[in-house]
Amino acid sequence: MADEYLTLSLDTGDVKIKLRPDLAPGHVERIKELVGEGFYDGVTFHRVIPGFMAQGGCPNGTGMGGSKKPDLKAEFNAEPHVRGVCSMARTSAPNSANSQFFICLDDARFLDKQYTVWGVVAEGMDNVDALPKGEPPAKPGKIVKASVSEG
Repeated sequence: MADEYLTLSLDTGDVKIKLRPDLAPGHVERIKELVGEGFYDGVTFHRVIPGFMAQGGCPNGTGMGGSKKPDLKAEFNAEPHVRGVCSMARTSAPNSANSQFFICLDDARFLDKQYTVWGVVAEGMDNVDALPKGEPPAKPGKIVKASVSEG
């Protein structure tokens, strides 16, 4: 099977993420489902912390929302949280990931085995670095369009 990629067309440029169904099949399936429904189109990166991560996927831009789908069962894995790794955000409850995700801007190994890694940036990390910073940013960066393709 060919690798699949999630492309996030941001207002800073495109980010191509290699999906890792071998690590988190349920999470990858959910992301592909949400992309197919256009869920991520127009959604912002509401939390961007320099030297840590950029978080998006909340439909209301506050970090408090998710899709109408049920929360996902955790698929914690041994993949390290290093620069470029994509992982699911959640509450303090392990099985609470839904639609929000984050991209590591730097190594964040203290998150290892506590969050579900589902992909890694293959191209366009500079466009993630260029996202406006803040919690939330004054003018948050936006996912203009999200799509999945084979690469």
